[in-house]
Amino acid sequence: MISFENDYSTGAHPLILEALAATNFEPTPGYGTDRFCASAAERIREACEAPEADVFFLAGGTQTNAVVLSALLAGHEGVVAAETGHIAVHEAGAIEATGHKVITLPEHDGKLDAAELEACLETFYADDTHDHMVFPGAAFIAHPTELGTLYSLAELEALSAVCHRFDMPLYLDGARLGYGLAAPAADVTLPDIARLADVFYIGGTKCGALCGEAVVFPCGNMPKHFLTHVKQHGALMAKGRLLGIQFDTLFTDERYESIARNALERAEDLKSVLAAAGCTFWRDSPTNQQYIVMENAQMAALSEHVRFSFWERFDDTRTVIRFVTSWSTTPEDIAALKTALEAIS
Repeated sequence: MISFENDYSTGAHPLILEALAATNFEPTPGYGTDRFCASAAERIREACEAPEADVFFLAGGTQTNAVVLSALLAGHEGVVAAETGHIAVHEAGAIEATGHKVITLPEHDGKLDAAELEACLETFYADDTHDHMVFPGAAFIAHPTELGTLYSLAELEALSAVCHRFDMPLYLDGARLGYGLAAPAADVTLPDIARLADVFYIGGTKCGALCGEAVVFPCGNMPKHFLTHVKQHGALMAKGRLLGIQFDTLFTDERYESIARNALERAEDLKSVLAAAGCTFWRDSPTNQQYIVMENAQMAALSEHVRFSFWERFDDTRTVIRFVTSWSTTPEDIAALKTALEAIS
């Protein structure tokens, strides 16, 4: 069975496995204090053009969002996100479990709108009873979004300006950041993100690593005692080297974006195959996640040969499903999908 279920269903890029094997017997200090984490952090600073950045490595995306937001927010504060934002939909209440409310605003192709965020904040502070409410303490966005869409540079600049006006941090979830940076339609670079976001993370798990996310505080603005905070939340890896080696490999020879390009090229092939099969696209995504609306009977038949993700019920007879490509998706996978679609048409 071929799989378009997600972008982390295969193991890791072979160069990462080689690097892990080559360094396997070298003893190192623990908790991210090893030479591999130091090298990876420096490579990330160079790629971000942020020499003062603090870089910290965590194991997974939900863990990273929960740890970073709980470190940023005071006890009376929540985080503002689009209603389709990952923390609002697919993280099992991880943010709420840390004691912080997720405050949702309407989504626009999966994105948070700067004007609506500004209006929300103005309304909040104009209310004489706002001291009795959950304060909007940070804004959360993802690039690419949960729907595979991208923020433009102008949109990111507008959001950053609103957040700075209200003295609240802008946090960017980069679980699939490689695909966002490498997408032909993108006009946002890693240095742009480092300039405009107060904190963000560079995703590894969904971009060729076995696991791991690199948290970046670009202006030397990491919260005090962040390592202790990470430890308190059970997120500090003793074998931090495992994360450092992977990111050191990903950020050598611009590998992070080059790995993503295969997924994007295969996604274009995927879109062509889906269009040729007469599929209806639910959203227009320029990255590696593609969403279509399919008859339930056809979906059941296709699931006998292809793995994909259920997204949401569309109506009584149709469902939105998601196909995802990755660094390991091959032209043969696309051809096999074409054959499977032809068989159910």
